[in-house]
Amino acid sequence: MVQILVVDGLGGGLGAEIVSGLKKVPDIEIVAAGTNSFATGNMLKAGAYRGATGENAIKVCSSEADIIMGPWGIVISDSLMGEITSGIALAISSSRATKILIPISHPKLILVGESNIPLSKLIDMAIEKVKEILNGRTCPPGKNI
Repeated sequence: MVQILVVDGLGGGLGAEIVSGLKKVPDIEIVAAGTNSFATGNMLKAGAYRGATGENAIKVCSSEADIIMGPWGIVISDSLMGEITSGIALAISSSRATKILIPISHPKLILVGESNIPLSKLIDMAIEKVKEILNGRTCPPGKNI
């Protein structure tokens, strides 16, 4: 079974939407990892199978995941209003898991090529990317899912 780690902070709203979308994908285990208990709780309410909170939990879960999903800030230290520590950013970015990151606007972090695609459409696109990976159309480097 493919393990998908959804990482989020603040209120966990984006993570909860990702988890809800993933519930339709068969043969996966959805694990929620929040930077705070509120974010983790909201992802669990949305249907994640397991959840954990905090830097160490995110580090451990990142090393076990096949795919990591969340806002693109999860790989940038001090993002999400400071909730992403350098340890979290390093653990996620150095994980062998495939990362599917959603570009969320931030006034000081500009992603060139960023467009005005609605968040709901970006989440749908991320879920489709998971399906492509699971169907073998875009197998992650170093992984044989």
